[in-house]
Amino acid sequence: MHVLGIVGDGSADVLERTADLAVDRLSQAGRVGVVRYDATIADGLADARGSGLAPGGDVTYALGADGDWTATGTGLSVTDALDTLATDCAFAVVVGLEIPGHPSVVVSSDAAIARSPVLATVDAPGDLDLESLVAELEVHEPYETLESLVDRLRDRPAADRAGAIATFTGRVRAKDAPDDERTEYLEFETYEGVAEQRMATIKAELEAREGVFGVELHHRTGVVRDGEDIVYVVVLAGHREEAFRTVEDGINRLKDEVPLFKKEVTVEDEFWVHERS
Repeated sequence: MHVLGIVGDGSADVLERTADLAVDRLSQAGRVGVVRYDATIADGLADARGSGLAPGGDVTYALGADGDWTATGTGLSVTDALDTLATDCAFAVVVGLEIPGHPSVVVSSDAAIARSPVLATVDAPGDLDLESLVAELEVHEPYETLESLVDRLRDRPAADRAGAIATFTGRVRAKDAPDDERTEYLEFETYEGVAEQRMATIKAELEAREGVFGVELHHRTGVVRDGEDIVYVVVLAGHREEAFRTVEDGINRLKDEVPLFKKEVTVEDEFWVHERS
């Protein structure tokens, strides 16, 4: 699922109209979920802005600024909402909130968006080049979860011959030992296109194995914080032996063969791991 933020200091109506145009165009390419962030709730107003507007997508979460970013009536955070959408949607449009690491459209704003790539800056909804928007959005790293990858394999034509789904999740650990200084986040960089090509090769070679019916590999780039997931390997296979063996080979090959550069930031230091090694 590709995530797009619609942000800026324009009126809520302008943000909504810009989002509606983006959602309408993205819907031609796949299912769209919409997450709305309404800053007026934090202002103490009884009614949310734009409450009469059509949702514009198949799935909508109305989100408010209550300090926990919780979805109205559900207890979901913004991340929880995106995790839910990722299993069913090709795109998610987040209105009024920047999602770090994922692209944004900035409306009527001179404010810098420091944590997200900016696909377009427009003064009015009609200024948005929708065709370019879709093409550029699909180039960026998708938002994946373990559940979205597992669901993708469950939909494979050969799934009725599979008796096993095995998974591996790599995450950011805060410490190697109790007395270590705490790691706040890792930051991953890659040569554009190179890592994706290498991962595609590994995936194809693993899927060519006897008894393996599908493989999904995903490694996040950018900033990944303490406790967050970094990498997933998921294997659909006829039996557990092939599944476990392929998961282990998949993560080992990914770590050994895919060119990813890792910076570690602790509470007291920061360094590129390959330089310290």
